[in-house]
Amino acid sequence: MEEKLKQTNINIVKVVLFGPESSGKTTLSKLLARHYNTVWAPEYARDYLQNKWNNERKTCENTDMLPIAEGQMKLENKLAKKADRILICDTDLLETKVYSEEFYGGFVHPDLEKAALQNTYDLYFLTYIDAPWKKDDLRDRPEQRLEMFNAFENALIKNHRPYVLLKGEKKDRLETAIREIDKILKLKPNLRRFSGK
Repeated sequence: MEEKLKQTNINIVKVVLFGPESSGKTTLSKLLARHYNTVWAPEYARDYLQNKWNNERKTCENTDMLPIAEGQMKLENKLAKKADRILICDTDLLETKVYSEEFYGGFVHPDLEKAALQNTYDLYFLTYIDAPWKKDDLRDRPEQRLEMFNAFENALIKNHRPYVLLKGEKKDRLETAIREIDKILKLKPNLRRFSGK
């Protein structure tokens, strides 16, 4: 089972959009992928949980966390092979770990815990909660946005992950993210280019 949670080792830059629900991660992921003419890895949990809600009228349970993590890594590893120098990730296993801790009284499956700490990324963009809340079937806890934001930031600090806080308008966030990614790309001139194979 642990094998399903490992990253494929490919010579590309990986950045993660990280933070609470409805804080602009998906919007920014798409914009960054377009800017760099590459692919982005969406949040697997959204499709997984929407399907569960549509078919069973059930919300997320702690037994869903490991299948979500496995689905996320399968998606990330598949898309990493199609990335051109950089892969934009709309989430990672550390984010899944934070949700598990916050929603299930600190419980985290040991395999998820281990993989969340072992998998590595070049940079995290922590999205602040100044983006408007958008309600849908899956999102909850709009009144606990600050508490969730703090949990995400604390996870980055505790686990010594390099991160940049993104606040303000979409344009400002995008410009900041591009500036930070460009710094990394300058330091890594020999990254894998996608050849279409």
